[in-house]
Amino acid sequence: MFSFYSKLSTEVYDIDKPIGHSFGDVEFYRERLENLDGRILEPAVGTGRILIPLLEAGLTVDGIDVSCEMLDLCRSYCKERELKSELYQENMQSFSLPHRYEAIIVPTGSFLLLENRNDSINALKCFYEHLSLGGRLIIDIFVQTNFKTGVTSTRTWTTPTGDLITLNETLVEVNFINQYAVSHMRYEKWRNKKLIQTELERFPLRWYGVEEFRLILESIGFSDIIISSDYKFGQYPTKEDQIITFEAYRK
Repeated sequence: MFSFYSKLSTEVYDIDKPIGHSFGDVEFYRERLENLDGRILEPAVGTGRILIPLLEAGLTVDGIDVSCEMLDLCRSYCKERELKSELYQENMQSFSLPHRYEAIIVPTGSFLLLENRNDSINALKCFYEHLSLGGRLIIDIFVQTNFKTGVTSTRTWTTPTGDLITLNETLVEVNFINQYAVSHMRYEKWRNKKLIQTELERFPLRWYGVEEFRLILESIGFSDIIISSDYKFGQYPTKEDQIITFEAYRK
């Protein structure tokens, strides 16, 4: 049976991308948000890889995620650091929270996990409605470049207790019309050379053109849009493998 988030994928995420691990995004977001006094929201907060460094910088940051496993880890990491954050189990496309935010951030392409276009549009509308006037959305996307279906790649990790986790990832579908791809992820945990756990995960990714995404943001009502690449503020992307960041305001 396929799941969207599995316990093993959460365990791998925690090992592979520990709290504070940065692709340049932690520093970028901290700098872009450093002068904010109000609340910040991070949808798809995961284990708190970015949320916790922002809390440690003195910012007020809430988080949402669909995965209870991810949120449980995030809460435990906040607690052990004596940090406070309001965390909610919600999805991006239809959440309703009691606060309005000065900024909403979606780093590192997490937004692209919404494979259905209507869900994506609804999520952006939800972000817009949860921003205070003058608030801003900062969101990362990237362009899909791998279209070789049927090819399997394998990665491995060793857990703190010495178990081995393997991940076999196979791209099984590329939909050029609707602009999404789907991979199947097979996680296996091994102990003393014996298989003790297996989980399968369906992993979708959408993609957007740069100017297409700008037009979508404008159609929802966002304005004063600034496009950056590889976490260099205001530098328009020039290569297909760059991380692309949009900063857009609610007026």
